[in-house]
Amino acid sequence: MDSKVTKADKKIQEIISRKKIKDSSDRKVGSEIFDKITLETLYKLSNKGYINILNGAISTGKEANVLKGIAKKEKLIAAKIYRITTSDFKKMSYYIDSDHRFNLKSKNKRQIIYSWVNKEFKNLKRLYKVGVNVPKPIISSHNILLMDFIGDEKGNPAQPVKNQLPKNPTNFFNKLLVQLKIFVNEGNLIHGDLSNFNILNYNEDPVIIDVSQSVVIDNPIAKELFERDVQTIINEYKKLGVDTSYNEVYEYINPNFN
Repeated sequence: MDSKVTKADKKIQEIISRKKIKDSSDRKVGSEIFDKITLETLYKLSNKGYINILNGAISTGKEANVLKGIAKKEKLIAAKIYRITTSDFKKMSYYIDSDHRFNLKSKNKRQIIYSWVNKEFKNLKRLYKVGVNVPKPIISSHNILLMDFIGDEKGNPAQPVKNQLPKNPTNFFNKLLVQLKIFVNEGNLIHGDLSNFNILNYNEDPVIIDVSQSVVIDNPIAKELFERDVQTIINEYKKLGVDTSYNEVYEYINPNFN
């Protein structure tokens, strides 16, 4: 094995061992995502001071896993690591190819994922700058995105709305609409996969996550994605007892598709 990778592997094992991962599912996740290049990337990020400890999974998915981490001064962060082997490259290519901010010529799987991660980083940066409730992005490198941890001081992550329903759904929904109006009209982005799986309930405030597929508002597919997003959240929040309608939400956000 490459000596650099050996060092990286040892470094990551050191990082993990500082806070032992006791759950067997966490260990399984680790064996699946820590390939050679991922280890090298984590090694470099650790050497640069971006991350000191990895401490178990926040969420697991087919394409990516989000792990809890600790950086300088005990700052909690989230490390989103995309899997090379199980990602949906056709879907990624579709959203990247239609985004004029990216010029992806290669069909190499790793290059597609690297562009995908960079896309999510840029989207988060753009949204955070205009005041949307999203995790603050820290840095992206290869298949890894580091961002602020959303949760309490004890390290308990905020849960998706799907798992933690708001105490007052109408109030929460109204807050979400305010965020979406900023998202679309000041961030000039369309989420593209909005649902209660991708909205965190953080102290009864919505935090929007998973913006890798989000597209700029002048993208040819933006209107279609927006209409789908609106219909999805209407369906979900009506089930929670919110009195709303498609036209009401559409008119409130009032996107400018040119």
